[in-house]
Amino acid sequence: MADMEKGTSTATTSGVEHHRNYADNGSAAHRNTPPPVRTTIANPGTLGLFSFASTTLILSLYNASARGVNTPNVVVGMALFCGGLVQLLAGMWEFPKGNTFGATAFSSYGAFWLSYATILIPGSGIADAYADAASQEPNAIGIFLMTWMTVTFLLFIASLRKNIGFIALFFFLTLTFMCLGAGNFVVASAPSASAGLVKAGGALGIITALIAYYVGMSELLASERAAVVGLPIGVFKHD
Repeated sequence: MADMEKGTSTATTSGVEHHRNYADNGSAAHRNTPPPVRTTIANPGTLGLFSFASTTLILSLYNASARGVNTPNVVVGMALFCGGLVQLLAGMWEFPKGNTFGATAFSSYGAFWLSYATILIPGSGIADAYADAASQEPNAIGIFLMTWMTVTFLLFIASLRKNIGFIALFFFLTLTFMCLGAGNFVVASAPSASAGLVKAGGALGIITALIAYYVGMSELLASERAAVVGLPIGVFKHD
């Protein structure tokens, strides 16, 4: 009987020691867990928005026939490097920040500007391909622009829970693509209506560019430690 009690006491003591050791090891393992790594990637949103706004503003002024300019080829350089390359880089930098919306928008419009510039480059041969079928070119460009109107409208839907600034930006950009696309579709049948639609698209594009400048400046000021002023963009509060 005494031996059984002794054995029971020994087993109990051993169990307590095992539990204590397990707890100690768990605590030590918890203490040795490295803290999460803080990201040092700056917000690329302002870079992408300013690049988009600048390229859009230049092309929209041409579409609105500002200073009598109707040929948009001067925008090619901006479309390749500012609206295209820089915006594409901004989109790539949004991916490691976990911003799917920003990564998708910036990367998409970077690709848009690169592809649009390619159409305007004579050496690409795109315009020459329509030499024997000139009537097809405006329809082809209209399809191109309407496709981007669709992409923009989908991003507009996604922006409805972001902030008022983004909602306004994608709303006016959708209208811009719609007017420019429609203007290309009717260029053969109604030249005067086509010119009016292109000018309307230019005016809407100017508004879009100004909104993009505002939202970009708001994000730039928000990233400063002691900004001189803050620009509200109507951020929604989520539950």
